[in-house]
Amino acid sequence: MLSEKIKSLRLAGNYSQVDIAEKLSVTKQTVSNWENNNIQPSVDMLVKIADLFGVSTDYLLGRDMSPKLDVSGLSEIEIQHLNMIINDIRNKNPQV
Repeated sequence: MLSEKIKSLRLAGNYSQVDIAEKLSVTKQTVSNWENNNIQPSVDMLVKIADLFGVSTDYLLGRDMSPKLDVSGLSEIEIQHLNMIINDIRNKNPQV
């Protein structure tokens, strides 16, 4: 589950394994190993991965299936705009 989440979030963000490795100060091989379920990130690294992608560690671990959107620092108007965009996307893709 974790390996799939990391890869899925990386691809959704249009990042390469090298990009993620640089952002987390690890090697590309380490990211590849996480995605292929060869090794697991440490607890500290799991937190860094969650922060990088703006999700909770529970989401990465499959304990919470809904990703969270970090809206800290945004105004109420900006948050409402994001909610409208999300609703528009849901209306266009009812299976979401």
